[in-house]
Amino acid sequence: MTQIRSHRRRMTAVVSTAVVGLTLAACGSSDDGGGSASAGGEATATAVEEGLSVYFIPKDTQNPYTLLALDGGETALEELGGTVTVSSGTEATAAAQIPSIQAAIQAQADAIVIAANDPQALCPTLQQADAAGIAVLAFDSDIACDAFDHLFINQAETTEIGTSQVDLLVDYMGTDTGQIAILSAAASATNQNSWIAAMEPYIAENYPGLELVDTVYGNDDPATSLTVLQGLLSAYPDLQGIISPTTVGISTAAQYLSNNPDVASRVTLTGLGLPSQMREYVDNGTVQGFELWNPNDLGYLAGYAAAALASGTTNLDEGATFEAGRLGEYTVLAPTGETGPSIVLGPPTVFDASNIADFDF
Repeated sequence: MTQIRSHRRRMTAVVSTAVVGLTLAACGSSDDGGGSASAGGEATATAVEEGLSVYFIPKDTQNPYTLLALDGGETALEELGGTVTVSSGTEATAAAQIPSIQAAIQAQADAIVIAANDPQALCPTLQQADAAGIAVLAFDSDIACDAFDHLFINQAETTEIGTSQVDLLVDYMGTDTGQIAILSAAASATNQNSWIAAMEPYIAENYPGLELVDTVYGNDDPATSLTVLQGLLSAYPDLQGIISPTTVGISTAAQYLSNNPDVASRVTLTGLGLPSQMREYVDNGTVQGFELWNPNDLGYLAGYAAAALASGTTNLDEGATFEAGRLGEYTVLAPTGETGPSIVLGPPTVFDASNIADFDF
């Protein structure tokens, strides 16, 4: 079933990029994404339109990470006087997202911001949206559509996300030898697969003593994640480390290890998690640390990017810039590899006992 919630956002004055530029940058000073403007494709229009209709289509509407990102998107459109409609299925599948895209087309939305459950299965329907004049953006998990261009809002540099998790695991294990495994989300998830693709050669080149024995998929569902985790531990009794690059997977694994200290004593866990979900397990010593970016900022950045593209105040050319409220100015990056035009929120933050109390998301 598709879930939809709509919020009307109003402001009394048109927000221009010059006005928004007065806001101090919180996370936009990354060498990859935010920072000073580049010459080149900068758009000439200045004012972001009021009354824009933006559809946010997440992977599903059950994940706490997703809810934080959506809240950020709603805040952005509230600041810009627009309308946010959140629409997605309760299952993390491409089939569940297609009706939401069709609804956005029918509603003549100005922009669609989607976190893809499959990089290609959504392309025919999104192509219809593009043909209807709707600005198409992906965030968190990209699409791979050859028929039209889109902007990808990347949470951090893809390779860095993957390799940094490997480095964390080795650091926390205290050794660079032994069996490790990956507990991922859906097998078709673009972001997960990109990070894992970065991990595999990095392990082979930098940690030849590590043996990546398996990658299992919990589909961002706690029950499924627990089942595949237990299967993993049963199949590999000498397993020493697990990387879970998904907030559902790592929190499920942390809870299991916390309840089974004999397993936790020999298996090290890290990956991508929410401080609010993982604080208990850091405090009790089950997990030494993990990393993530602020999902609220990711949604907020996506909201501002969608408004800028829909208003024509920026474009997909390399070097095009726009202001993203409290995050400051961002610059569109050139396509690289399989990624088209993109912007990068910034590097991930490592959370451990020294700082986790400082974060509440």
